[in-house]
Amino acid sequence: MISAILGSAAFGWLLALVAHVAGYVMYGWPGVAMAFSATVFWLLLQFSRALRAMREAGGAPVGQVASAVMLNAKLRTGLRLVDIIRLTRSLGEKLADTPETYRWTDAGGVAVTVELDGGRCARWTLQRPAEPEADAPPPA
Repeated sequence: MISAILGSAAFGWLLALVAHVAGYVMYGWPGVAMAFSATVFWLLLQFSRALRAMREAGGAPVGQVASAVMLNAKLRTGLRLVDIIRLTRSLGEKLADTPETYRWTDAGGVAVTVELDGGRCARWTLQRPAEPEADAPPPA
């Protein structure tokens, strides 16, 4: 709950507003200018982080992951799509728009399907390929 609040965009903008007000109260207009500079720097850091994730994922095949089982173990509710892309180092194969659904598959055919709600991971499922039927043992 706390991490969802601290990671929300509304909390970030509220923090920026508090910095502007505090800057004005303590130092006047130079304080507002400093708070504005800090806010722009923070936004540039977020933009740089998103671009770095996209650059890493851009070189990999779409929807491929080294190990779907490991991805399944690392997923948790509330992860943003950018965080999931950083985990997989690949863009997901988009399955649906509503709910926003992506799938990653490994070389063994194991797949993880992730549903997003509001840009955050709401639920995910691990699908293993069907086991081939074993032939009947030879008669004794």
